[in-house]
Amino acid sequence: MDYQAFIEFVRAEFPDLTPQQEERFMAMGPLYEEWNARINVISRKDIGNLYDHHVLHSLSIARYLSLRPSLFAAFSEASVLDLGTGGGFPGVPLAVLFPSASFVLCDSVGKKTIVASEVAKGLGLTNVKVVNARAESLKDSFDFVVSRAVASMEDFYPWVKGRFSKSILYLKGGDLVEEIARMMGRYRLPAGSVSTWPVSSWLPDPYFDGKMIVEIRR
Repeated sequence: MDYQAFIEFVRAEFPDLTPQQEERFMAMGPLYEEWNARINVISRKDIGNLYDHHVLHSLSIARYLSLRPSLFAAFSEASVLDLGTGGGFPGVPLAVLFPSASFVLCDSVGKKTIVASEVAKGLGLTNVKVVNARAESLKDSFDFVVSRAVASMEDFYPWVKGRFSKSILYLKGGDLVEEIARMMGRYRLPAGSVSTWPVSSWLPDPYFDGKMIVEIRR
């Protein structure tokens, strides 16, 4: 998917998109190509699919939130931790779409945070802070936590337990039934606190088959 196809799709889904947001999404492509050539955070075979496999995948969180307008409104003004951000996904695309929210993008691998930081800087994102740290060293609490498949949910949950006031929104693939059951059992999460939403219901590309958003509510 090239930028033009991407932006036409995003305009239709998020009609309040501003010219500045469109410019930032346009600049995202060249910035990631430049920095990925220096520090590989996206497979070189996949960098040509940046807008669909990475940016739209990140924005599927926004699409999910839009199905619950009160949650979308809360996220729009929220403090958000993107844990295990890598080169800035899903945090950078979400920071473009939600300019009034504040984002901390965290990763324990320093070279990855260089890419995330330089891309955010190149896009002029004043609502983004990038930190090179392990999850357990962070002291702040957040309204939401977002992440893209950095670990099993059973391992991921204790990193952020007690550190969010609303929800975790986790992009995850595979057979999640047993994984969710183990997490809920181990941490005694109440029935109804975890829900899933298939990304393929919004993005029909076969690439997204089996990919889900898992919401874990406080």
